Amino acid sequence: QDAHELFHVLTSSLEDERDRQPRVTHLFDVHSLEQPEITQKQISCRTRGSLPPVSNHWKSQHPFHGRLTSNMVCKHCEHQSPVRFDTFDSLSLSIPAAVWGRPMTLDHCLHHFISSESVKDVVCDNCTKIQAEGVLNGQSIENQRTTFVKQLKLGKLPQCLCIHLQRLSWSNQGTPLKRHEHVQFNEFLVMDIYKYRVPGPKSSQEQLSQKSSEETTPGVKDGRAGKPSGAEEAAGTKPLFMNGASSSSSSSFLMSPAAFPLAAFPECRAPLYLYRLMAVVVHHGDMHSGHFVTFRRAPGARGSQWLWISDESVRRASLHEVLAASAYLLFYERVHGRAPPQS
Repeated sequence: QDAHELFHVLTSSLEDERDRQPRVTHLFDVHSLEQPEITQKQISCRTRGSLPPVSNHWKSQHPFHGRLTSNMVCKHCEHQSPVRFDTFDSLSLSIPAAVWGRPMTLDHCLHHFISSESVKDVVCDNCTKIQAEGVLNGQSIENQRTTFVKQLKLGKLPQCLCIHLQRLSWSNQGTPLKRHEHVQFNEFLVMDIYKYRVPGPKSSQEQLSQKSSEETTPGVKDGRAGKPSGAEEAAGTKPLFMNGASSSSSSSFLMSPAAFPLAAFPECRAPLYLYRLMAVVVHHGDMHSGHFVTFRRAPGARGSQWLWISDESVRRASLHEVLAASAYLLFYERVHGRAPPQS
């Protein structure tokens, strides 16, 4: 079976087990719970069995749980619709069209995932309202349909981030094909520029105009090069760290398997959402058959040792071998980055 599908079976099973936990305490037991001198172990439940724990443990999510934001802005009146939230257990990234002579990086795939797109023939309530104010009373008007710009961002980043690289493609004849190109990724992953932030003093349209332009590095939906945006554009400089790039600015970070060198960043630009690679799943074969192998960090030894695992076969591996793999699934765990700003 597909490893990505199996991963979602596991995460959905965790959610099912959590949902089976009692969510509320019976009214018969409220009086006992209100007595501070009575400990949890001393409370005898008047209903079935033992009393459910007082803590709201059922509200906790598994570590892969995250949320996506979807932002829609009318191109005609610049009205922004309410932000929509959707949950995710993994980010399923398509691999954009390759540009000759340029290596494909994880940043290309991430920017392609969040790049803005136009959605035509959408009813705009604000345009309809403006149109209604300009007609005589009693006249009925049709809903105004315009083109909206849609933008995805990450509203909540999980503690553990699973990235799925979609290697399935289709030929002109409709037959499935596997994409074998190597997508460069690093031991460390900075996700700050993909995080959704509530608009501040700047107008929402000003922020959208930054987003709707082709985001930072190449890898937008049409595969062409884009200009910097977000924090990078505001700073007017190139990013100090590019996910998957093998430039001099980031290659030095790959030399040390220990801690990410936050001291290399100015304090105002140090990453807040910083992740470290923990495992890589690789698929060998074609779209109809094959075999999965895994690279993962060995326990202990400060996590500097990697293991290659294929069913019952286990051997040591180097970080260089891991980063050279044609990844299918990437598993990152969040590590301590810059402290969040105080409000």
